[in-house]
Amino acid sequence: MTHIAETFRALHIKGDPLLMVNVWDRGSAKMMVAMGAKALATSSAAHAFTLGRPDGGTLTRDEALAHAQEIVSASPVPVQGDFENGFGDDPDTCAETVRMAAEVGLAGICIEDTVLPAQTAYDFELAVDRIAAAASAARDLGHDFVLTARADGIMTGAYDTDEALRRLLAFEAAGADCLYAPLPPDMAALARICGATTVPVNALVAGPFNQQNQAEFAKIGVARLSLGSALSRITHRAIYDAATAMFGSGDFSTLQTGIDSAIIDDLLT
Repeated sequence: MTHIAETFRALHIKGDPLLMVNVWDRGSAKMMVAMGAKALATSSAAHAFTLGRPDGGTLTRDEALAHAQEIVSASPVPVQGDFENGFGDDPDTCAETVRMAAEVGLAGICIEDTVLPAQTAYDFELAVDRIAAAASAARDLGHDFVLTARADGIMTGAYDTDEALRRLLAFEAAGADCLYAPLPPDMAALARICGATTVPVNALVAGPFNQQNQAEFAKIGVARLSLGSALSRITHRAIYDAATAMFGSGDFSTLQTGIDSAIIDDLLT
């Protein structure tokens, strides 16, 4: 019988990017699958928002695992866990996080090279050792598991594209199955990353990359697209705008823009 992670791995095709949708509860998971999602992911930011917390190291591993298990239970498609920095600094913790993620049914996780909550980058050698330990744990599971290694320093301002690529190449050599450097400066930088690496590359559809379409990502060799917290933040935008009107001037007209509940009901049944 095919393991869910094998299905997930097969969806990663350079030049034919998978749209992996980040969701935050059973309802958003079921809705996205009903509308065509072939794979889902959690979002640390979106999850934190549901708990009334900001993003960036405010979740515990137990909370992230329980949340991921809830999404998995609602989804017939593969689910990746957004597991921040692996919930610890040392390589052994990253390895243990992989094992625990597999136990709750995740098809894979991503681990970033960012110290949390400080938002600084791990030293190069430690960052590579962490991915090597996680990759080794994934290979020892007895079934497939897709490990995505993230170089977040461009996004956080910790380092430039050259350093991100140096790290990504080292992560690939250490056994990462997928690579991810959120928000490089432009499409040319993203194309450079895709061209220099052999394993699938994930691109975050955020910031200026919202102006690109799926075909344009395909053209430069991207294998997977993720949304981060963008879909969740659209819902928060609607809440914010409606509340601003209601509490600011007593205007309830924005409530008229809501989707018909019958449409949601159809997607959730």
